[in-house]
Amino acid sequence: MQLSKPLVLASNSPRRREIMYNAGFNFSVKVIPTDETFPNEMPAEEVPVFLAGNKAACFKETLEDEIILCADTVVIINDEIINKPKDIDDARRMLKLLSNSVHRVITGVCIMTKEESLSLADTTYVTFKTLSEWEIEYYIQKCHPFDKAGSYGVQDFIGMIGITRIEGSFYTVMGLPIHKVYEALKKYMLY
Repeated sequence: MQLSKPLVLASNSPRRREIMYNAGFNFSVKVIPTDETFPNEMPAEEVPVFLAGNKAACFKETLEDEIILCADTVVIINDEIINKPKDIDDARRMLKLLSNSVHRVITGVCIMTKEESLSLADTTYVTFKTLSEWEIEYYIQKCHPFDKAGSYGVQDFIGMIGITRIEGSFYTVMGLPIHKVYEALKKYMLY
């Protein structure tokens, strides 16, 4: 899919790269390390758009004729954000928290050019069955989910066997609401 400007995916996530590639976009990858802290009083629902915007802002000084695409995903349960696990014990704690419950996954996106900036978000509700100790341990040892919000990947073992219901976009849970990104990038498409 050809755009009128070069597209830059500002993400180290292999899952976001896979989604963009499979959706047919031509893009390069460039990442600028960004502070991922947010104000404590900020509502959890606003955090992913805030962080995606911060990531995009890092490109503002050097932006030329490209489109920058940044994203951030959070997992929210009981109004608490659970980020990437710090270690095995933290991963275990998170998966036990998600077991036999419903949580929200919100992915925020910022698309920025020299002329404009657009922010958007998408929310998906995910239901997990009761996960056994063995399933949790097997997943942690086999899949090493330390780079994933909430300590799980929807496309990995624990998602395959543990998720019983998804209300919303699978791709939002995977890390990029491609249906919304596609609509936002349409105006740059060369048909």
